[in-house]
Amino acid sequence: MKPIMVIRLVIDLGMTFLMLFAMAYQITGNTIHELLGGILLVFFIVHNILNRRWYKTIMKGKYNLRRLLKVVVNLLFLVSMVVVLISSLPISQDIFPFMEVNDDMIFRQIHVITAYWGFIFMAIHIGVSWGVIVNSMRKMTGISGGSRIRLIGLRLVAVLIVIYGVKTSFERDLESKLVIYDPFASFLLADSVLGFLVDYLSIMGIYISGTHYALKFVQKNEKVRGK
Repeated sequence: MKPIMVIRLVIDLGMTFLMLFAMAYQITGNTIHELLGGILLVFFIVHNILNRRWYKTIMKGKYNLRRLLKVVVNLLFLVSMVVVLISSLPISQDIFPFMEVNDDMIFRQIHVITAYWGFIFMAIHIGVSWGVIVNSMRKMTGISGGSRIRLIGLRLVAVLIVIYGVKTSFERDLESKLVIYDPFASFLLADSVLGFLVDYLSIMGIYISGTHYALKFVQKNEKVRGK
């Protein structure tokens, strides 16, 4: 694999886990949350620099469902991340305390709600590119050829992740976090970093798997119609 592909993969994985840890505000505390946000900003800038050519291709060529979905999701993810980062400045208490405003509730609402939407867009973005990611991982690990047993096993794992993800989505009241910011919301008392990561990675699994297999189904139907 080319070094630039390895760098892109590391940056993308880094952004994913940085965003997950940054969302664990009740566990990490404010200072670590802001530090993670600052590092995430650096990764986000590097990510866009490495993929700057993509922006030049938006108005070129023909569009199918996969490309349309990818462009829309990428732009929504970009907008949500920009809003999250801008709204973080007026509510900063440690890194940029001099920018803090007195009545910051509106900025907190925008920051939290767009962060959760960004989390969803990130998962869908990964789902659109899941085939490319898997192929890159195969090249890195030296795995070649197909295995029916491995395929069945991975799909079974995906199903279990989705089931657990749906369960934990309701337990963590994720749907309300996408529309309402409640500063007095109750959180799981026994929460831990590992528990948080497992739960939110499983929630990501819903959108990654759903997007990936939905696109495969559409592509399969398009091939059948084209015959």
